[in-house]
Amino acid sequence: MFTLTQIQSAATRTLILSLALFFAACSAQNEAASTAPVTLSGSAEYIIGPNDELDVFVWQNPDLSVTVPVRPDGRISTPLVNDMVAASKTSAQLSKDLEKELSQYVKDPLVTVSVLTFNGPFSQQIRIVGQASQPMAIPFRNRMTVLDAMIAVGGMTEFAAGNRTVIVREEGGEKKSYGVRLDDLLLNGDVSANVPLMPGDILIIPESWF
Repeated sequence: MFTLTQIQSAATRTLILSLALFFAACSAQNEAASTAPVTLSGSAEYIIGPNDELDVFVWQNPDLSVTVPVRPDGRISTPLVNDMVAASKTSAQLSKDLEKELSQYVKDPLVTVSVLTFNGPFSQQIRIVGQASQPMAIPFRNRMTVLDAMIAVGGMTEFAAGNRTVIVREEGGEKKSYGVRLDDLLLNGDVSANVPLMPGDILIIPESWF
């Protein structure tokens, strides 16, 4: 049998532990107190990955302008360029490399590369974890928003604390966290809570405390 003192001691420890967990959760939430920016002053440059689809436009050379897939090995083939690495480059970098290669056949070629279909390397994908209906990593798309990501994963579970959602984003080599109001967006239709995403963002949807 437990003595009254032992029972009181156990109850005290339980209370202390509960308070510690509560304040730890509050602290984690405060770390992401700033809300995610509604507009982005600068976007991280998208890194081309296998299975992306590219539009290669060569000015004044329609016969050299094509739409091509990035093969699983990360390479592409275009007219006059049989085999070039595209993966792990930005569109601007690939454009310059194609210009250099085409300069053997065309005088002062001007090449523009646009990504039509995004898959990208895993580090560039959007990862949605926690209380999403279907947590997963999804390809980044141009002008992608939080709402787009939530549609892709089927929304939140009934246990989600949507307004405590956090975006973890790398900026200038540092990890930063931003708060997102998913309840306001998905349940109340507040479009001001919809914010743009960047390649590599991690969307963390916590479970409700109650």
